[in-house]
Amino acid sequence: MSLNLPDFGLKRKSTMFNEEHEAFRDVLSRFIAKEISPYVSQWDEVNEFPRELYKKAADIGLLGLMFPEKYGGTGVDYPLSYLASVELGRAGSGGISAGLMSHAIGTPPIAHLGSDELKARVIPSVLAGEKISALAITEPGGGSDVQNLKTVARRENGHYVLNGEKTFITSGMRADYYTVAVRTGDTGMGGISLMLVEKGMEGFSQTPLKKMGWWASDTATLHFDNVKVPVENLIGGENAGFMGIMMNFNNERLFLSCACYGHMLGVFEEALSWAQQRETFGKPLIYRQVIRHKFVDMAMKMQAVRAVLEELTQRLQLGESPITEICMAKNLATSTLEYVSNECLQILGGAGYMRGTKVERIYRETKVMTIGGGSSEIMKDLASRQMGI
Repeated sequence: MSLNLPDFGLKRKSTMFNEEHEAFRDVLSRFIAKEISPYVSQWDEVNEFPRELYKKAADIGLLGLMFPEKYGGTGVDYPLSYLASVELGRAGSGGISAGLMSHAIGTPPIAHLGSDELKARVIPSVLAGEKISALAITEPGGGSDVQNLKTVARRENGHYVLNGEKTFITSGMRADYYTVAVRTGDTGMGGISLMLVEKGMEGFSQTPLKKMGWWASDTATLHFDNVKVPVENLIGGENAGFMGIMMNFNNERLFLSCACYGHMLGVFEEALSWAQQRETFGKPLIYRQVIRHKFVDMAMKMQAVRAVLEELTQRLQLGESPITEICMAKNLATSTLEYVSNECLQILGGAGYMRGTKVERIYRETKVMTIGGGSSEIMKDLASRQMGI
């Protein structure tokens, strides 16, 4: 039995979107419905998705978001990337989204800081879906403590000799290009550089990691044993990589928060459909007042998240850099996702505990959203420092 219920205000279209944005949303929604949604559970179970998906995503312009048009991108358009993050999140697989879009954190440092030669050599093939890009910052002993990283690159005769390890790297096994943070100078943030490591370089190896969630994305520990990296692969100036990393974090945290909102929409819709059809004691579950109240409480919190994310998206498009608010927004989005996924799982009951539902998958994946891009504790610390408290 299906009931004609209101949408709880979650389908309202924002005034920040123009006709081009809405046209892209339509194209992306149809792409997801055809190329991703039918295979989410299958790809999760085999712990990967086909490499051909990158090319298909490139063909609709998805991989080109936020990159210069001269290299095959669509230009800087934060509302467009907001839409993409939300719609991909709505599909209910963080693993597919993370792996497919790993270039969104791996390639921007090249686009912003790299030499013209490096940009021309790397970016077009990545945006065309021919090559895969990854970002390698986190280390086994340091987590998000970027300024104290231990991986070292020593300059010798036209190349750098790289030694150390990185871990929890998305697309760590299948990537072709790795934007790696290394220490080229003294201790602290002033001695950090970024450089491009390419698959196949002698001394470079990877070890796959198994995870609680994001099964469809490969994650790995990277090992550098006297890897020779050409000086031309330096991204930006030597010992000037820290600010490039920090600039990258702003967008990563915002779009991860937008993905959280998309996940909320996905599990909310699945739970609502279940409540409309599932009968208990002779009536659809949605007739139970406690269930209707759950949906209202979820919708209330979700609309607050959406309002914050839309405001920040518009501010970034105007050239602002609201670091404090983005840190707080990430915590708001991730904590709300934990609440919504838990409530939706409760509504589905035993069915929500079974593999194959969005609710089960996203419930498993909520924790990585609070960790990725900086844990909730780090977000609070960064925000408090920016606020001067």
